[in-house]
Amino acid sequence: MSKTTAQVADQVAEKIETLILDGVLSVGQRLPSERRLTEKLAVSRSGLREGLKLLRARGIIRTEQGKGSYVAPLLNGPSSPLMHLFSDHPRTLYDLLEVRALLEGESARLAAMRATDADMIMIRRRYVEWAEAHKGGKALKPQEHARLDHAFHLAVCEASHNPVLVQTLQSLTDLMISSVFASVNNLYHRPAAMCQINKQHASLFDAVINKDPEKAQRAAVEHIHSIRDSLYEIEAEEQRLIRASMRLNGW
Repeated sequence: MSKTTAQVADQVAEKIETLILDGVLSVGQRLPSERRLTEKLAVSRSGLREGLKLLRARGIIRTEQGKGSYVAPLLNGPSSPLMHLFSDHPRTLYDLLEVRALLEGESARLAAMRATDADMIMIRRRYVEWAEAHKGGKALKPQEHARLDHAFHLAVCEASHNPVLVQTLQSLTDLMISSVFASVNNLYHRPAAMCQINKQHASLFDAVINKDPEKAQRAAVEHIHSIRDSLYEIEAEEQRLIRASMRLNGW
């Protein structure tokens, strides 16, 4: 490989890595075609292929025969033993909610400070999609509630323009969806809880759109803490019902 081709390969790898770090290309996303990439990156096809070879060697992308190249999980993903333990033990839900409060609080604060016009469009779009889905008592499946909820929070996080923060949250996507699913599955059929979640999402949206960092951080943290407290109360209520049933049946 000539020195020129080597330099082009390094440049290609660096540009694609930057796109991944900035969240333009996300984990699991298929890379554009070779033709599209050569046009976008303004490089030769041979230079592109050598750059992709570098990324494969670093474990940053993976290629499937006949299907193309994809962004590989950067932090071992949900298949790692640690992620398996977390997902298989419900008690870690509250640990995850603590992490969500920390990460999403900071991402909301940074989003209110750094969001571009394009970011604001995406945040607004995801918020409207979520809000529209809950108008008029529409009956949505819990999985759809969770997907819309998570998409809104992810849009806020991406507007933080902190690549490490974005990648950390993306690596926890499956676990985050699990925590959101647990929330909506237990809370959305309760009118009072649903009303509270609506208000909290509105507060977070307004704070970010109005570029109020402290209010955005507070809204994000209060939202997660409210979910945690509500789930604690549901668990306590279930335990009370179990004890009452046991007494009724002569235990």
